[in-house]
Parts: sequence; C-alpha cells; structure tokens
Amino acid sequence: MKGYLCFTDGLTFEGTASNQWESDIQGEIVFFTGMTGYQEVLTDPSYKGQIVVFTYPLIGNYGINEDDAESGEIQVKGVVMASCSNSSSHYKATTSLKDYLNDHKIPYLTEIDTREIAKTIRTGGTRQACLSNHTDPSFASPGKGQAYQAIHSEIESHGDGMIHIGLIDFGWKKSILSSLLRRNVRVTIIPFTKIDHIWNLQLNAVVLSNGPGDPKDLMGELTGIKKVLEQYPSFGICMGHQIIALAYGADTMKLPFGHRGANHPVKDEWTGKVFLSSQNHSYVVDEGSLSSTPFKVRFTNVNDGSVEGLVHADKPIMSAQFHPEAHPGPEDAEWLFDTFFEELVMKKGETVYG
Repeated sequence: MKGYLCFTDGLTFEGTASNQWESDIQGEIVFFTGMTGYQEVLTDPSYKGQIVVFTYPLIGNYGINEDDAESGEIQVKGVVMASCSNSSSHYKATTSLKDYLNDHKIPYLTEIDTREIAKTIRTGGTRQACLSNHTDPSFASPGKGQAYQAIHSEIESHGDGMIHIGLIDFGWKKSILSSLLRRNVRVTIIPFTKIDHIWNLQLNAVVLSNGPGDPKDLMGELTGIKKVLEQYPSFGICMGHQIIALAYGADTMKLPFGHRGANHPVKDEWTGKVFLSSQNHSYVVDEGSLSSTPFKVRFTNVNDGSVEGLVHADKPIMSAQFHPEAHPGPEDAEWLFDTFFEELVMKKGETVYG
C-alpha cells in the first residue's frame, strides 16, 4: 500500500505505508544519523511530536527490548525508514520494531529514499510535514509548548544516599536518571511547572533535564527557575542548558536542521581535546548574547562552531548542549557528571552557597 511523506512546500516522497491511516499525521520532520539507537530515539521525550527519518538504510535488525526505552511510551508521531527488518536478532529482543510501532499505532513509511529526504531537510531546514495516504494533505498550524506536554505531572523520588539531587523535568530521559543513581544519590524529579515545591525538599543540587521544542516557550517560567539556579549548584543538559542561558538574559536561536545523531564532535576549550557526543536539538544558545551574562563558553561544536556548553564565572553552574549520558551514542562525555559532583556539589561549602 502506498503512502506519502509530504512537505509544506508541496514536495512529496512516495513509499510503502505501514497501514491505512485514518487521518494525516503532521509533525516537525527531523533526521537521525545513527546506525543504532532507534528504540532510544523513539522513546526520547525530546522527539515528542516529531516525524523522525532514520538515514541508516536498515533499521530494526536487533529488535526492541525491555531495557532501552527512555520513557514509558513512544514519543514520536511517525517514522520514515528505507527498510525495516522483519526479524529481531538480539538475544534480549522481546518484539520486532514493526510490531512495536504497529502495537502502539505509530505510522511509518518504508521503501523510501531517506538520504534524499535528509538532503532536503539539510537544504531547506526542518519544517512541518505529513504522513498521508494521499498527496495533498492539509496542514494545521503547529502547536507550541511541547515541554508542557512532555513532562510528568507528579513529583517522584528514586534511590537513596546522602546527596539529594533535584531533577527539573522538561521531558527527562531515563538515562539521565540512571546516570545520577549510579553515583549513589537520591533523586527527586520535579516538573518545571511545580518548581516552587523545590524549597521544601532540602536538595543539595539540581539538574535541568532535556526536553522538546523551543525553549522560549517557557519564558514565563524563567523567574522561578532563576531563583533556583541562584541557590543550588546546577547542571543543565540540552533543553536545560538553553533554559539556564535564557534565565540569565542570553538568547537562543533555531538551527537550520538541528543536531541529531551519535557522532557530533565537540571541543573542550579548556583542554583543547575533542570528543564525540550524542545530540538531539533544534535550538542553540546565541554566543553573541552571552557578553552581558556571567557565563563563559567551555564547549563548542567542531562542525559549525555553535555553543555546546557553559560555565558560570562565579557560581557552581554548568551546562552541556549535548547528552553526556548518551543513549544512544558514545559515552565520551559522561565524565561531566563526575565533574558536576566533584567540583560543584561536593565543594558546596566552599562556594558562594555556603
């Protein structure tokens, strides 16, 4: 059965549809370049509401397992693949990718030129697209405030330990929580809409999570977030990095086609070393806007020179645009969690917070 990927400018790609879709499926179209990690991508809240194009020609060959999901549900609206494996070869697999998508009623296209689609996105930028059973779908105005849709509604606690970390939820990944818990700490997850509850939790530090969409959709929340940043050692990851910058008066801007993949090179300006990183974002901090803030750039993207991480000049606040917890991708940058604990959290008594 034929299906179509239609862009807002009329450009259309034909493929094989997973089933007869009752209505058009619209979302921002992005591409992911990794050879593996499709389960993590599909369940990452940072991809909420998007149509994801996997550029690697064969997806699904090791199946789906019970361990690698980054949240409790599939977050994407649709999937585009050149080919999707019919079998699952990994010993931990519990189902195939096709059955996983079908069971969760996530539409997908196969037998389609994903590399040409990626070139189209690189040339014209990310934009709205539709998966449809016909070539003339109708487009609605895209919604805003995706982070409000991605967060959990309740405060929840995990683990134990002498150090108590607050994970501010903008659409958190399981791997961030796991990276914290491996360091023998207690973690309380707080939706950013309930940030006032932080003052009753007796925290030692906070981590600002990843999340979907435009960080400027949260401008109304910045006053409360900055109060927290002023009081606790803080580490922002992806969306959290952008929110920290905005809270201190910097600006963010949208990249033409974003950074999504597991092999993005990042340079540590302090050491001169380059490492590979896992990334998933459309927006970056505008370096020119940092001049009036107390932040210095520590990490930069080797490919395009964009800001990849910040350090506060006086307070124990740091951030990373990339994902130090990876999943999927290389774990080259996981040492940032150790840096956060050793240089910021454990030295709390020696800082301005003491």
